Amino acid sequence: MSVTTGKTNNPDRVVRSLVPARMDRLPWAKFHWMVVFGLGISWVLDGLEIQIIASNGFQEDLGMSSAQVGLAGTIYLVGQVIGSLIFGRMSDALGRRKLFILTLFIYLIGSGIAGLSPNMEFLFVFRFIAGLGIGGEYAAINSAIDELIPSHYRGRIDIAINGTYWGGAALGSAANLFLLNPDLFAENIGWRLGFFIGPILGILIIFLRRHIPESPRWLMTHGREEEAEKTVDEIEKQVEQSTGKKLDPVPDDQALEITPIKRVPFTTIFRVLFRDYPNRAVVGLTMMITQSFLYNAIFFTYALALENFYGVEKSAVQYFFFPFAIGNLIGPLVLGHLFDVWGRRKMILLTYGLSGVILTISGFLFQADVLTATTQTIFWCVAFFFASAGASSAYLTVSELFPLEIRSQVISYFFSIAQIAGATAPLLFAALIGEGEDRGPITIGYIGAGVIMIIGGLVAWFFGVNAERQSLESITGPLSVVKKPAP
Repeated sequence: MSVTTGKTNNPDRVVRSLVPARMDRLPWAKFHWMVVFGLGISWVLDGLEIQIIASNGFQEDLGMSSAQVGLAGTIYLVGQVIGSLIFGRMSDALGRRKLFILTLFIYLIGSGIAGLSPNMEFLFVFRFIAGLGIGGEYAAINSAIDELIPSHYRGRIDIAINGTYWGGAALGSAANLFLLNPDLFAENIGWRLGFFIGPILGILIIFLRRHIPESPRWLMTHGREEEAEKTVDEIEKQVEQSTGKKLDPVPDDQALEITPIKRVPFTTIFRVLFRDYPNRAVVGLTMMITQSFLYNAIFFTYALALENFYGVEKSAVQYFFFPFAIGNLIGPLVLGHLFDVWGRRKMILLTYGLSGVILTISGFLFQADVLTATTQTIFWCVAFFFASAGASSAYLTVSELFPLEIRSQVISYFFSIAQIAGATAPLLFAALIGEGEDRGPITIGYIGAGVIMIIGGLVAWFFGVNAERQSLESITGPLSVVKKPAP
């Protein structure tokens, strides 16, 4: 229930609401699976897009140089940064649901039309548009998922969904084996079909998203308490129908008292980040930047290292990449629940730390020239089994550590900074690899990347927050809160 005191047109009215407590006490049900599949597709699409770009199947057909192919990837990433900043702000102001419909639609247009590109410039424009859509997804979707999933399951679900990026990458890698095979498809056809895979999946999912409601938490803090209550009523009805169990009432002492606000000025956001929660800002930025640097460094130079140091043919790289992608996918699925059971800080330290240690060991073995392409791939698979879960937890951490009213924006800021910092990694590691004549420089790079991950884990351990199984409002009170529920 919610009770409004004072006149309804009074901007200082106080709303007493049980919406967060009601959402968090829900058992797992069909509704939550709808949220997982409807919203989780975003990361699958991003992984698919990156792998299609990395395959360079369009290079000869469009007459592009290697530098121009790299520019196509950069343009996509720039689109992501701009999209996250624009749509992150809009998501906090206009609601999660409007944005996760809009951003997916923008992606569908950008990726689908890119497959029809007659020239390089046309491709650049629509790769940028696709990036806008996916960047907006990162901000709006992470917020919506964490606000709709009960606190008991939030960690594992968020981490698993973020990890499905690698399911998309594996799908793209497998598709490229067929689509880029000249015996099956003409050179000017196969790569174009690859760009249509994402939009086909997106069209199917956009109909599912229409049935996912607005975040009741967002409605509650934006003066739409009656709509928030009605939305929770409907969710509870669906849960009771699918589980066959009657939900227990929520004690009134779990209610929040809030004064709804419409929009948060940038001065308030700055105050929250650097005055109210500076340690949390350091944790979020460190985790996002370190995982972004590691992934961009290894992922975008993966083929280059195999080709230059191990003599792997370019056509065979997909066979080595596929198990790497699968290891990255399995990590969050297997380890995700431990973030809810063992705790956030312990698991972040474990996943960041182990990935860093294993990568560092592989760097020394690489320098000693005792690895083969297969054993090098095995080391990378094991390291990124842990790194993938840790990297996924970075988005979860940023989402949990800051107030609801600015959640999407903070995710967009940290995501953008991490993307910019991570963008330097491929250039740096490609230069360290060179022509494969000297292992020394790239060995330093691999060891350095491992140390960076270990540092990220230590920062989270010392300055992080034990957020496992706690409501979002208990971790960080909304800016609009007047009175928190009783402990």
